[in-house]
Amino acid sequence: MARPPQDPQVRITEILNAAEPLFYSKGYQETSISDIVTNMGVAHGTIYYYFKSKEEILEALIQRYLLTFVSEVKAKIRTDNITPLCKIQLIIQVLLKSIYRDKKLLFEFIYNDRMIHFIDKLARQGKHVTNPLFLEIIEEGNQKNYFQTTHPLAAVNIIQAIIDSLIKEIYEKSPKELLVYQFKLAEELIDHVLGLKQRTINIVIE
Repeated sequence: MARPPQDPQVRITEILNAAEPLFYSKGYQETSISDIVTNMGVAHGTIYYYFKSKEEILEALIQRYLLTFVSEVKAKIRTDNITPLCKIQLIIQVLLKSIYRDKKLLFEFIYNDRMIHFIDKLARQGKHVTNPLFLEIIEEGNQKNYFQTTHPLAAVNIIQAIIDSLIKEIYEKSPKELLVYQFKLAEELIDHVLGLKQRTINIVIE
């Protein structure tokens, strides 16, 4: 078997970079470890130094996306030059905007009945990284009198449910008219949850 490079992260990145386009072009179920190895141009056993299965590769891709998302969001919200209201809008917009990539939907290949466990895992891991950010911002907004929320954690849970409903409609490719209306309702519901005046929250996805 081939010897692993001295820096494991270099090879891990190479594996993920080789696997990801194959999952999009061929489909996750249809892509084999052999396909990934061929795409990399390495010995078949190389991958097994780092991943026990194709499923672990997909999990690593999900983690890489979430880390990138959190890094981008934190860089934008950890500043005094942006209000709590704008921070809430920014997280939602970055999250929804990140779903779209190169005329495809992020991890679109897992959105089928056979991959329901991965859809659930992605949703749970997404909430795990965004819940603390939402909670931090809502508590800041309460302290600075931007929001009127008596139970910040409950507010976070409701906002996450609203976001989930939007993501579901996007992946189901709902008609544009329905999607626009659902976004409008989402804005109104988040206004209510945060104790804001109606038509305060504005979610814009360019």
